[in-house]
Amino acid sequence: MRMVATEKIWTEDDLATLPDDGMQYEIIDGALFVTPSPIWRHGAAVRALFRLIDPYLNATAAGDIWFAPADVVFDQHNVVEPDLFVVPLVNGRPPRTWEEAGRLLLVIEVISPASAKKDRHVKRSLYQRQGVPEYWVVDVDAEHVERWRPGDTRPEILDRSLEWQPSPEHPPLSIDLVAYFRDVRGE
Repeated sequence: MRMVATEKIWTEDDLATLPDDGMQYEIIDGALFVTPSPIWRHGAAVRALFRLIDPYLNATAAGDIWFAPADVVFDQHNVVEPDLFVVPLVNGRPPRTWEEAGRLLLVIEVISPASAKKDRHVKRSLYQRQGVPEYWVVDVDAEHVERWRPGDTRPEILDRSLEWQPSPEHPPLSIDLVAYFRDVRGE
């Protein structure tokens, strides 16, 4: 949901003035977006992906995974809070700040009715402009993942399996999406 009550150009500093009320506040191209807290199944989907990706990153030292709430600050007018994101290690250790990480290797958003348009269009455009190598939009209802890369005009729709290889020196992570969505459903 986009806050439309003002023509104000929002900045990172403005975020500090907003209430800590359980809502998610993000700024994209200077516009404020407010999203309510996600539903229970959203959390299950994020948790299940974290459990699949974190062991791979620990085994390969290919990066470090983070989850919301954690701000990614591209600039004063673009501050987002992805559900999950992976950043590179810094001298073999997890970065201590976003500034130290400096870039994203992967961003994942699990869509909900309140966030679908923002995640599929506005955030996707931002991530592509920022050169994020992979952006996954997880649609729990449709049981598929939309994979976007910087130059894509259409997503790759994955519903059986997904492979992610953050760098050629590491083997790919393979995710069985059928099993993943079964886990999210609690089966």
